[in-house]
Amino acid sequence: MHSTSILRRYSARYVAAAIAAASIAALAACGSPSKAAGGSSGGGGASTGGSGAPIKVGLVYSETGPLADYGKDYYQGFLAGLDYATHGTDAVNGHKIEVAQRDDAGDPTKAVGAAKDLIGQGYRILAGSTASGVALQVAPLAAQNKVLFISGPAATDAVTGLNKYTFRSGRETYQDIATAASFLGDLTNKHVTVLAQDSAFGQANVEAVKAVLGAKGAKVDSVLAPPSAADLTPFATQAKNAKPDLLFVAWAGTTASALWTALSQQGVLDSTTTVTGLDVRASYPVFASTGGKVSFLAHYVPDGTSNDAAKAMDAYLSAHGEQSDLFSPDGFTAAQMVVHAAENGDTDVDAMVKNLEGWSFDGVKGAYTIRASDHALLQPMFQAKLNGTTPTVVKTLDPNEVAPPAKSFPAS
Repeated sequence: MHSTSILRRYSARYVAAAIAAASIAALAACGSPSKAAGGSSGGGGASTGGSGAPIKVGLVYSETGPLADYGKDYYQGFLAGLDYATHGTDAVNGHKIEVAQRDDAGDPTKAVGAAKDLIGQGYRILAGSTASGVALQVAPLAAQNKVLFISGPAATDAVTGLNKYTFRSGRETYQDIATAASFLGDLTNKHVTVLAQDSAFGQANVEAVKAVLGAKGAKVDSVLAPPSAADLTPFATQAKNAKPDLLFVAWAGTTASALWTALSQQGVLDSTTTVTGLDVRASYPVFASTGGKVSFLAHYVPDGTSNDAAKAMDAYLSAHGEQSDLFSPDGFTAAQMVVHAAENGDTDVDAMVKNLEGWSFDGVKGAYTIRASDHALLQPMFQAKLNGTTPTVVKTLDPNEVAPPAKSFPAS
């Protein structure tokens, strides 16, 4: 059910109870999703008018549920990206953009129901999917109904190349793990243990680590905990007893704080090299307490880039009393993709697909390219460190350095 790759996903609301705080109710502060303010183009022609047929976009994402805080990041980023890509007109070539939100709460069944309802109402563009399990259920609907689907933070590699109507606005698991491999050194005959949840998300990470690090000569095994497990000490102990050269942590949701507490208490961080992803801002104090014992890869580093898109996103969010966080770029990029896809309206979905295939554009993280062959989103990734509670970019990896292997769409 989880959306993130080696980013073990602190829920900011859980950190509110255990570490820090954030509420999904703050979404109201962003204003209407179909009303954008000023900005500069991030791709796609914008118009000051809205005389043509409206472009109807359905956002199906985790407004509530265990990944609600990631959904919030995505939604706010989408508003900022829509503002940027339409020059604040809320229209593309005379077509007004109308956005409908639907909450899937991280539940694939709810997501499918919401997607079907929107499709039935004539929506030809769907975006969202905070959770990998959700994306894998919604994507087939796109092919069956010939609608454009732009998956969001959902990281599972299986979304790439799934069908020609499915795209993604975030990174995928392979890109995370390739980033980790970039600073782990020689892995020949090294023992790598993946600590994750026994879910589609966790299992995808295990398979991806085997594919990427195993190909570099590492022996990979795993310790998997039930997603419902509250006491994580036994799993921290198993990870320590495995005596790996490298512990690769892939975690999502509300138990992340308990996991890191267990790893610290069991001395795991002192016994092996531990690698994980840089998480949301609310998690920084926890990692600051590890004394630099954790190595970070990063999908996004707040204030780590300073291009026009990044500045525009930060300015928009600041104006609405918010700040960027881990999945803000995923929403921003989704809006850029929607605007570019629908330059000629949303009645011809095959034309929208062609508009996106092979498109290169500048986004929050830098240069992006949508690979035509399988719709992988090639993008920069980062090595990062925490100085206390301040993240900094150690190295920026070129999109080609972490590009996933190319796939082909299944025969139709």
